[in-house]
Amino acid sequence: MYQLFVEDHFDAAHYLPNYHGKCEKLHGHRFKVVARFEADKLDETGLAYDFVPLKQHLREVLAQFDHTCLNDVPPLNEIGPSSENIAATIYDALQTPFVKSPVKLASVEVWESPTTGVTYTP
Repeated sequence: MYQLFVEDHFDAAHYLPNYHGKCEKLHGHRFKVVARFEADKLDETGLAYDFVPLKQHLREVLAQFDHTCLNDVPPLNEIGPSSENIAATIYDALQTPFVKSPVKLASVEVWESPTTGVTYTP
């Protein structure tokens, strides 16, 4: 089994409704996102999958969040913009292009600081 990963980031603000502490107030992060994919075999050139389309798809998904207030972006406006919900939302959007692909999306990591983050694996 091969595991590939690509990383990108976006800058956004959010606040956590129903949370009691500093994060209930509007604040921002540079969210780092790591998408991990799995492949069983290599192609004739020795690649599990080309990194270029992996990075492109991740960049396209993250564009909807960049420089926004995440509380206003569907579906986060209804489920809440926690890092956990952000990771699951990115996973759901990112898996679609790879349904009939030799790679499978395995997980999405969302880091809200250099020392804190979450991994979503369905």
